[in-house]
Amino acid sequence: MKSCLLFILLLALFVENVPAQKNALDKNFENNLTKDEITRAYVTPVKIIWQSDNKNNQVKNTEVLLTKFDGQLSTSGEGMCILRSDDDVQASVLLDFGKELYGGIEIAAAIRGEKKPVKIRIRLGESVSEAMSDCIDNTVPGMSSATNDHSLRDYTLELPWLGTVEVGNSGFRFVRIDLLDKGVELPIRSARAIFRYRDIPYLGSFKCDNERLNEIWETGAYTVHLNMQEYLWDGIKRDRLVWLGDIHPEIMTINTVFGEHEVVKKSLDFGRDTTPLPGWMNGISSYSLWWIIAHRDLYLYQGDLDYLKEQQSYLSALIHQVISKIGSNGNEQLDGGRFLDWPTSESPNVTHSGLQSLMVMAIQAGTDIAGWTNDEQLKKTCANALRSLRKHTPAMHDNKQAAALLALADMVPAGQASQVILRDGANDFATFYGYYMLEALAKDGKYREAMDIISDYWGAMLDLGATTFWENFNYEERLNATRIDHLPDPSQFNIHADGGDHCYIGLRASLCHGWASGPTSWLTAHVLGIQVLEPGVKTVQIRPNLGDLKFAEGTFPTPDGEIYVKHTKQADGTIKSEIKAPKGIRVVK
Repeated sequence: MKSCLLFILLLALFVENVPAQKNALDKNFENNLTKDEITRAYVTPVKIIWQSDNKNNQVKNTEVLLTKFDGQLSTSGEGMCILRSDDDVQASVLLDFGKELYGGIEIAAAIRGEKKPVKIRIRLGESVSEAMSDCIDNTVPGMSSATNDHSLRDYTLELPWLGTVEVGNSGFRFVRIDLLDKGVELPIRSARAIFRYRDIPYLGSFKCDNERLNEIWETGAYTVHLNMQEYLWDGIKRDRLVWLGDIHPEIMTINTVFGEHEVVKKSLDFGRDTTPLPGWMNGISSYSLWWIIAHRDLYLYQGDLDYLKEQQSYLSALIHQVISKIGSNGNEQLDGGRFLDWPTSESPNVTHSGLQSLMVMAIQAGTDIAGWTNDEQLKKTCANALRSLRKHTPAMHDNKQAAALLALADMVPAGQASQVILRDGANDFATFYGYYMLEALAKDGKYREAMDIISDYWGAMLDLGATTFWENFNYEERLNATRIDHLPDPSQFNIHADGGDHCYIGLRASLCHGWASGPTSWLTAHVLGIQVLEPGVKTVQIRPNLGDLKFAEGTFPTPDGEIYVKHTKQADGTIKSEIKAPKGIRVVK
């Protein structure tokens, strides 16, 4: 009897403690979890661009891949896409998802007679040429410049019997699937893209009577949106890194389209925390200068004084380090990597002109920050450094990058710089520093001319099939070029495979690079005419510049809500403006 009672008591004690033990296990498990900041969604392809067999022998029923799939396979094998390779024909299909995206691919293999896994090859491409490329060996000429750097885009894998496989991630629009095993039949129900993105609203907007400019604004916004992953990246296929100079145009686009977002601060902090002084961010001295400028612009648009003060110690030490690189005659003597952008990388004189200008711009930004944070000593130190730097004014060297930076630093008259920048129109423009060329043109009041170049240069990428803007684009190469969504034509220039230089040779080039988004923030700032005058957008100036446009309207995010503007050109050429601003924002005209 006693033993029975003892058993009952022990059993009760065990049962009572089970929930506690389970909760402890759950808590320990949860402590090891890191929640993903990124949303995932599935995208169905919109078009079959090419298949290796059109006779309904090796490749059948590909249209089923264009229908939506709910994710659940069944034991029915009816209505599937069928691939079958033999010694003469390898079964292959090339899919177009309609728009550049970041993520992976999910293949759903249906039921078949044999349960042995089947080997396939998948090639992701930002262009048709990249998805169709055969080699990633850079010693082989032609399309060999396709690469697996930073992300896999060309790999083999096995598909299970009656199951799905997910692989990725990379930046792509096109996917080629090849059945490598011979003599087997592979039924596929679905080949969906797994789209990874931040599910955030587009608070800013832009619309005018020129649809080409509207599309350019939206494409720039989308390009940066794709690069807002765990950090603010440079590109989603290659250069999935935080480059502290390259993200300045992206930050300006985010300020314009999305308003305040954590990925910006997280990325700026990453640059600071991974670059102990006296190092230069990314090993490039100009990128530390851009970090200073970025903090000035971020505070101007967002007004987070607590965050700005968190940077004081590092920022002050960095500014003193920069000032130590000023020569006795006022010329910059920056060490580390001396770099502006790739097109100017082999021109030391141009690089010097740009670095001198950037040093002035960064020290001026430091002056502004010192004023906002009540650091009178730093403010005085920056003022003395600026007087020294302005003793030396380098030449423009008939170069658009140098001219733009010298004008923005108030080292040459904007009119002189615009003559260089407007020479030959969009020729010699660049995707990164093109933004600063446009800013310099605005400083000279050349708004119509700048809009023409935006339409010509960034619009030409759209004409070639772009849905995001590219790392590099040589304007002259648009002539007789194959669109990126077409199969290569030997009689035409292959805009992706045959162009490029430096780190972006051929198919290695990124076709989604956030630094190319400059027109998005420029159109809002100068066509809608929204200029922030006081940190946190407490005071904003609105002076539209329509050029040849009949109207322009849009919204602009602020910490207090969105500003709405609409500008309409009247018959006499004057502009009628409708402006709605949140309470607490002062608007000056």
